[in-house]
Amino acid sequence: MVYIVSLGLFSLLSSILLNSNNNNNVDAALYLPGVGSREFLDGDQVDMKVNKITSIKTQLPYQYYSLPVCKPNLIDDAAENLGEVLSGDRIENSLYNFRMKSKTSCQVLCKLDYTVEDAKKFQDKIKDDYRVHWILDNMPISMRVIDESNPEELHYERGFPLGAMTVSSVPAAAQTVEDKKDDKKKDKKDKKKEAQSTPQATTTREDFFLYNHLRFTIKYHEDPSSYEGARIIAFEVIPFSIKHKFSSWPTDPNQSPQLDTCNDKKVVDSTMVAQTINGAETVVWTYDVNWEKTDIEWTSRWDVFLKGSPDDQIHWFSIINSLMIVIFLTGMVGMIFMRTLYKDIARYNEEQTAEEAQEETGWKLVHGDVFRPPNYSPMLLAVLTGTGVQIMMMIVALMPFALLGFLSPANRGGLMTTILLLFVFMGSFAGYVSARLYKMFSGKKWKRNTVLTALLYPGTLFVVGFIVNLFVWRAGSSGAVPFTTMLALIVLWFGISVPLAFVGSYFGFKQEEIKNPVRFNQIPRQIPEQSWYMNPIFSIFVGGILPFGAVFIELYFILSSIWLHQIYYVFGFFLIVLLILLVTCAEISMVLIYFQLCSEDYEWWWRAFLTSGSSGVYLFAYSILYFSTKLHLTKFTPIIVYFGYMFAVSFSFFILTGTIGFLSCLWFLRIIFGSIKVD
Repeated sequence: MVYIVSLGLFSLLSSILLNSNNNNNVDAALYLPGVGSREFLDGDQVDMKVNKITSIKTQLPYQYYSLPVCKPNLIDDAAENLGEVLSGDRIENSLYNFRMKSKTSCQVLCKLDYTVEDAKKFQDKIKDDYRVHWILDNMPISMRVIDESNPEELHYERGFPLGAMTVSSVPAAAQTVEDKKDDKKKDKKDKKKEAQSTPQATTTREDFFLYNHLRFTIKYHEDPSSYEGARIIAFEVIPFSIKHKFSSWPTDPNQSPQLDTCNDKKVVDSTMVAQTINGAETVVWTYDVNWEKTDIEWTSRWDVFLKGSPDDQIHWFSIINSLMIVIFLTGMVGMIFMRTLYKDIARYNEEQTAEEAQEETGWKLVHGDVFRPPNYSPMLLAVLTGTGVQIMMMIVALMPFALLGFLSPANRGGLMTTILLLFVFMGSFAGYVSARLYKMFSGKKWKRNTVLTALLYPGTLFVVGFIVNLFVWRAGSSGAVPFTTMLALIVLWFGISVPLAFVGSYFGFKQEEIKNPVRFNQIPRQIPEQSWYMNPIFSIFVGGILPFGAVFIELYFILSSIWLHQIYYVFGFFLIVLLILLVTCAEISMVLIYFQLCSEDYEWWWRAFLTSGSSGVYLFAYSILYFSTKLHLTKFTPIIVYFGYMFAVSFSFFILTGTIGFLSCLWFLRIIFGSIKVD
């Protein structure tokens, strides 16, 4: 009953949060829920929204209007869902005036006089390679990029650069006015002798150029048999840096200024003098608008960002490589099950004399201790396993939405919002599993166990996120979580997740204790001295290599989507890799725990969890390698952001993989010890 109510509440909240930014007409026959199509008649107003500026060098997004650019007198913020706010999106109105199919040439947006401080803001952002992101009819602005290896094939990148920077070597004397005056006073012969005797000193000079003229190309599709008007398909831009010239500027705001550099007869091109932003400058912002008809239908307009690429071959190579690992492990497990283990069970079940029983070796000898509760923190093991089940159930519930296209990138923030909502609504599974395991361990402090289940993992992520958010907030980034959003997350946590964890824990403790196939003795059996390769630390870290190796190529694409601002939408590949990860974690844990029991070491509880869970350590180590080879973060705050969030991801991966290995071993041992006769 509780689960049904939870799903009902989830459907209600997700419909509100996912579609809070969608006021368009929904064409369900053509597109999955999230964003509906919209038709425009000739001359209709087409609103262009500004979003944010981003950089892979800093990982800190900023509002577009944090720069001294042309902005409306009244800034109107669009309604945003939870995922958009957490990703730093701030969608606001703009001064750009687009009319359907109305071509515009050299339209003046505004003229601004910049001070040295204003120029410094642009210089810092240009130096960090910031890109501008705008939205037109929910389509992101994009630039055509030509692949040098295949010039005929076009690729598109979201956003466009704010400006450009050049570095040149100039004589050091040219940098000071005093030196220039001294040079004029020198005799020509003296200067010539000086030039021949000593090499001239040089220094580097940075010149910054601002892309102040934008040429927009808006593609549209028409189908009179299906709908009236036109639908926007693509929103492209070519940026130019132009030093505009004008004879006079009108004082009347209703009067359009006339520029000498571009007009109805003169088109902007890249050969014109560029607009520098090296210091105090006067900048005129202008734009062109061209309209192109295309045969691409509205349902396929995102294909330019999601279409197949050479990366698909890498995905398939990754899957084939992972399948080889799985086949190898499956063969090993099959050999153990069908040959060694089968013979062990048959031999153990034979009638034996007293002398034969004394000479027995192997995993049967620890039957009186194998299900003894763990010596170290049984409550923590139960809590982590319950949390791992909660994460797994969240992923299981997420995959149908992702595979059916409900979490399309057209639905901004949809993926993040759905992950958060699904996680909090799966709190009942965490409470139930944790309570059942803790009761099996003969635990009595059920209240503490329930509180830890509800607070430990979310609390860890909240503390990490809060600390990171302090640095992001200090940097003035729009990626900082607002106080109201922080309150909303706390309400989701304590208003939904915590109560559901308590309800699940209540029903878990109400159930009868899990009865294992064999009882444990009152006096623990002495564990014989183990070989070096059975050392817990060695076997744990060896066990984490294969699960990580099975998925690390796919992890590269996931990390690139997060930190290099690429779109990850191959959820089919993700599902296959997830299944491979599940099988690999289960099999490697069962194999290593079987070898451990054959060595008469029965302390397997924590080792089963840590064997597959150690892949989370490898993930964090890989994030360090990715940081040093793919990213170019040099400032303190971006580094804190990266490692803070990668710690949270690695910790979650540790809990997920550890839970898979632990539950697989528990199921495996219950089967094999239930198959032998024990006096």
